[in-house]
Amino acid sequence: MTTGVKMDRSHNKKYPITSLAMVSLLLVISLCLCTWTPLSISFLPQSHFTSKGTVVKDHLEEALQRATMGARSKTVIITIINRAYVEPVNGETQSMLDLFLEGFWEGEGTRALVNRMLVVSMDRTAYQRCIFRRLHCYRLRTDGDGDGDYASEKLYLSDGFVRMMWRRTLFLTDVLKRGYNFIFSDTDIIWLRNPFTRLSLNTTEDLQISTDAFDGDPWSEKNPINTGFYYVRSNNRTIMMFEAWYKLRERYPSSSRMKEQDVLAKMKRDGMLRDMGLLVRCLDVVHFSGFCSDSKDVTAVVTVHANCCKSIKAKMVDLRNVLKDWKVYRRQKYSSSSNNNKEEISRDFKWSEHVSCRNSWKGFNATTIVHCLHER
Repeated sequence: MTTGVKMDRSHNKKYPITSLAMVSLLLVISLCLCTWTPLSISFLPQSHFTSKGTVVKDHLEEALQRATMGARSKTVIITIINRAYVEPVNGETQSMLDLFLEGFWEGEGTRALVNRMLVVSMDRTAYQRCIFRRLHCYRLRTDGDGDGDYASEKLYLSDGFVRMMWRRTLFLTDVLKRGYNFIFSDTDIIWLRNPFTRLSLNTTEDLQISTDAFDGDPWSEKNPINTGFYYVRSNNRTIMMFEAWYKLRERYPSSSRMKEQDVLAKMKRDGMLRDMGLLVRCLDVVHFSGFCSDSKDVTAVVTVHANCCKSIKAKMVDLRNVLKDWKVYRRQKYSSSSNNNKEEISRDFKWSEHVSCRNSWKGFNATTIVHCLHER
C-alpha cells in the first residue's frame, strides 16, 4: 500500500506538466469542434461569398482602405475620371487629370493629400492611366447599368452628361453606406491649398458644399449650390438624403435637362434636407471659388473650379492660366523680403480672364446660357 502511494507520487513528479497540457489541448480541440463554423464575412472585410461559397473580393473596400491607410478617420478624397479626362486635348501632351494633379504639386500643403485620394475610373482607358500615375485607383463597372458609353466627353447638359452624374451619385451613396466620410471633387478643380483647413470641424454639420455665388449666409437656401465640390459625413441622415436624391432621378429623366445638381438644389430649396434633419453649410466663394465667381482674396482661396464652362478644351486653357497666375503670385510673394510688399502683391493680384470658357458658349441661344449659368 505504501509502495503504491510512492509510485503515484513519483509518476506525478515525472509527468505533471505534460499531462495537464495534453488535457487542456484536448479540451480546446473539443470546444473548437463543437462550435466551429465556416469563416464568416467578419473575418473577410474585403470579400463576400457567392451562393456557391466562392470568396469574391470587395475591390471598392480594398481601394477605400488603401486611400485611408494611416489616416485618423475614415475620410477620403474622391474624384471620378473617364477617357476624355485622361487623354491630351488642344494638341498638348497634358490631360485634365495631369492638370488636376499638377495643382496638388503646386499648391500649399496639398502634395500629401494625393495619398488620401481615390481616383474612380469610368472606363478601362482611364483606369490604366490612373494605375500608370501610381494613384489609388478603382474601376467602376458600368457595363450592366444600361446607360451606355461613359468614356467619351459628355458635353454639359447633354443626355450622356446627366446620366453620368446620376451614376456618380449612386456610387457615392455606396461609399457613404460603407461608413466613409469624403470630399468629392470634380477633376476640373485646381486645389491651391488644403481644404481641411477651411472646412468646419463641427461634427453636427452633415454636408458642406460649394456654391456658384455666395450671399454671405452659409445657411441660406438661396445660395446656388454646386456638386462639383463638397464634404459629406457618413451617417444615417446623409445616407437617407443620398438615397432620396438618387430616387428622384425617376421623376426627372435626362431629357428634362434636370441634372443631379438641380435636383439636390430643389430638395434644399423645398426644405427636404431640413426635414430630414440635415445641417448643410454653403461654402464661401472667397475660399472655394470658380469661374462663375472668382475669389477676391488670393491669400484665402483654396480651390478654383472651372464651372460656368462648356467643354474640356476650354476648361484646360483657362485652368492653365489659373496655375500660371498662382505661380507668378507665389514667386513674387516669396522673393519679396518686405511684409509691406507682400501685402501689396496680394492686394494687386488679379486672375486672368476666363476667355476660353466664356467663348465656349458661343452658338447657344440666350435662354440656354442663362439656364446653364443659373443652374451651374
